[in-house]
Amino acid sequence: MLNHFLTIPTLDASIKAFILCTAASLFFGVLVALLHMYKNSYSKNFILTLVILPVIVQAVIMLVNGNLGTGVAVLGAFSLIRFRSAEGNSREITSLFLAMSIGLATGLGSIGVAGLLLLAVGAAILLVYALPFQGKKENARLLTIFVPRDMDYGNAFDDVLAGYTKSARLVKVNDSGADSSCELQYLIQLKTEDNTKAFLDELRRLNGELPVSLRLLPAVRGGL
Repeated sequence: MLNHFLTIPTLDASIKAFILCTAASLFFGVLVALLHMYKNSYSKNFILTLVILPVIVQAVIMLVNGNLGTGVAVLGAFSLIRFRSAEGNSREITSLFLAMSIGLATGLGSIGVAGLLLLAVGAAILLVYALPFQGKKENARLLTIFVPRDMDYGNAFDDVLAGYTKSARLVKVNDSGADSSCELQYLIQLKTEDNTKAFLDELRRLNGELPVSLRLLPAVRGGL
């Protein structure tokens, strides 16, 4: 049976078994970290986490050792910890779950299963990166135009936007009433980056030389 492949019996009574499983967890953790580093951005602390996490999960599983009461107590202890960190992307979440799964396998003594899991997931990730998949490249910009308060801006910029953008959508109108101008914000996608200056010049000509700004929206991380 697959779940008995390289499974160590009497795991709770063997120091040698504990040392072997810990060494396997560290080895697999290093491989998970190297896999995560492949064509990906990362931090040193996150790589350290991927290396150590399988050992921690393995130790918890070996200490619980099938005891339901102990398992509930450990779960309660870990639930007291609140993790405060930046939101992870899909690649980070995948690596974390892979490291935890390997720790579960080695904690049960199934070193072979842990190795096969890492091999299968690693091969799938490398295969996806080898295939000619390309994410959709976006060049979304936030266009801000100030116009006189008495200006009928409803369709005033339609011709210019149609000439320089693939899409344009009015997302915000800010008219505080205290100033002589109001602020329009458009979410746009430029046809090309080459004509940006001419685009802004056309807009200033229409809004009476009031300020016009164009900024790149923050890049969206690879989420789920």
